[in-house]
Amino acid sequence: MKLKAIILCMGVVGCLIFTGCGKSTSFSRNSHLALNDSNYFETRGLNFFVFSNLYDATFDDSKISAVEIIHHGIRTATNGDVRMNPTPGQWDKLPKFVERMPDKEHNRIDVILEYPEYNFEYKLTGEARDGGFYLSVNVDKPLPEALHGIAGLNMEFMPPVFFGHSYIIDGKHGLFPTSPTDFMTTINGEVEPTPMATGKLIDIAPDEPLKHITIRTTDDNNLSLFDGRNKQQNGNFVVRTLLPAGKTGKIAEWFITAETQSDWVRKPVVSYSQVGYHPTQKKVAIVELDKNDKPLSTVSLYKVCSDGSLSKALSDTPKTWGMYTRYNYLQFDFSSVTEPGIYMLEYGNQRTAPFPIATDVFQKAWFPTLDVFFPVQMDHMFVREAYRVWHGAAHLDDALQAPVNRIHWDGWKQGPTTGNKYKPLEHIPGLNVGGWFDAGDFDIQTGSQHAVVQAFALLWESFGVNRDETTINQQTRYTEIHVPDGKPDVLQQIEHGVLQLVAQVNAIGYAIPGINESHLYQYRHLGDAVNKTDNLVYNPRLDSLQTDGRTSGTPDDRWAFTNRTPP
Repeated sequence: MKLKAIILCMGVVGCLIFTGCGKSTSFSRNSHLALNDSNYFETRGLNFFVFSNLYDATFDDSKISAVEIIHHGIRTATNGDVRMNPTPGQWDKLPKFVERMPDKEHNRIDVILEYPEYNFEYKLTGEARDGGFYLSVNVDKPLPEALHGIAGLNMEFMPPVFFGHSYIIDGKHGLFPTSPTDFMTTINGEVEPTPMATGKLIDIAPDEPLKHITIRTTDDNNLSLFDGRNKQQNGNFVVRTLLPAGKTGKIAEWFITAETQSDWVRKPVVSYSQVGYHPTQKKVAIVELDKNDKPLSTVSLYKVCSDGSLSKALSDTPKTWGMYTRYNYLQFDFSSVTEPGIYMLEYGNQRTAPFPIATDVFQKAWFPTLDVFFPVQMDHMFVREAYRVWHGAAHLDDALQAPVNRIHWDGWKQGPTTGNKYKPLEHIPGLNVGGWFDAGDFDIQTGSQHAVVQAFALLWESFGVNRDETTINQQTRYTEIHVPDGKPDVLQQIEHGVLQLVAQVNAIGYAIPGINESHLYQYRHLGDAVNKTDNLVYNPRLDSLQTDGRTSGTPDDRWAFTNRTPP
C-alpha cells in the first residue's frame, strides 16, 4: 500500500515532501535504445556494448569484455557472458570468440562463442526492444552433462560504483557491502561464495537514479547475486543465472532496463600535463566533450596568486580537433604563456587542479621514480622507507630450471630441452642477486632488465646524474629510502641490474628469458614478496615441509625459463 504523503515543514526554510514509492519525474526508462553506426546500443545516458571488446584469452580475464554497460558516463557492468564460475577469477576458464554479427535493421547483435574443451557452442544475443535490452543464450544442442550446475549467464558490476547503495530482489532488500561478508561453500571441489540473494527480478541501486538498473528473467530461471571479492581482491558483484539442462533454443534470457536522465550530458574533461610545463615548450590542453554537448566559446588560463586570488593569464576560443569514437575534442593552445608560476585551466564550470610552469618541472617529476619506485622494485633486497618496510629480501632460493615442454599461465614457454647443463627442476646457483620486480607481479623479465640498465647507463653518461637519496648495500642486501650513503643512486641501480644479468651468463652461459613463479597462488600474491617462498633452496631428497636449515623439501622456488631467444 502506498505511503500517505508526509510533509515535514522546517520553519520558513521549506518543506520536504515524501509521496511513497514512485518514479522520479526527471528520469525515465531507456525506451529509445538503438544500435548505432558504431555497432553499440545507445540512448541518452546509457550504452550497451556487446563484444566490442574481447577477452585477452592468452593471459587473463581483462574485466573489460563481453557485454558491458556504460551508465551516465560510468562503466558500471562488464563481462556479461556464459562462465563456469559464479565469481570468475583472473585465470578461470574463458570462452573462445568465434564470430560477431551486428544487425542494425533488427537492433540486435549475435555473437557465436564456444568452450572447445566441453564441445559446447552457444550464441549470445543482445537486442534492443520493448523499451529495454534483452540478453539471451541460445544453443542447438543441450548443455553438456559436464556443465550441469556449472555453466551460467553472468554479468559483473563494479563494486566501488555501488558501495553503500541498495539492491532489491523479489522484495527482499539489502545493501552492497564495502567488505565481503558471505558464507562460503564448495562446488565441484572449488570454494565458492553462496548467493547474497536469489529471485526473478533484481533492482540494483534503486536509491540512485543515475545508477539504477533492473534485471529480470523472462523464463523459469532464477537470478542470484554474488560478491566476487570473496575469492579475489579484484572481484566484482555478479548477477548470475544457471543454464538449464536438457533444453535447446533460447535457454536463458534477461530483460534489462535502466533509469536515464533524458537531457543528460557528460561533464567536460579537461586534459593537461599534471606534471606541468617548461616555459618554452608547446602547451596544449584538450577538452573532451559529450557528443550532445555544445562547445563553449572560451577556455581560460589563470595564474594562482600568493594572496589566494586568480589572475587571468589567457583566454581564447578553443579550436575544433574533431571526433574520436564516442567524444568530440577541442584544443586550447597556451604556449604564449611563459612566466613561471602555478596555473589552473577553466572551461565552463570545470576547473583543473593546479599545475606549474617552471624551468625545473621535468627534473622534479622523475625524482620519485629514482628515489622510491626503483628501490621498492629491487628484488633480493630488504627495502625500508622510514617507518615502513616495503618488503624483505625475497627469492633467496632462486631458481630452479623450468620443466621442459611447459607453457606457463603468463605466456612463458620452456621448449623440449633446457638448452644448458641443468636438468628440469634442478637448482641453478647464483641467480639470487640483483634485478627488479616486473610490473604488477614479482617476475624477473630479462628484456626489461636490459632496457632499464641501458637507460640508467645513458642517464649517467649523458647527464652525470649524481643524486644520492638512497642507501644500498649489496653485501647485506639492505636498501633504505631517503637515507643518502655518499654514492650516486643511478650507479647503484646500474649495479643492481647488472648483477642479475651477469649472474645469468655466469650460471647458464647466456641471457635467459627470465625467472617466474612456479605456482599460480604465488603469481597472484599481493603481500610482501618475501612470503612467496621459504627462501630455502629446494632439496628433492627431503620430504615436503622438511628442512635441514639450509634447504627445504618444499618446491616453492621460482623457475628459470632458459630458451635461447633473440629478445
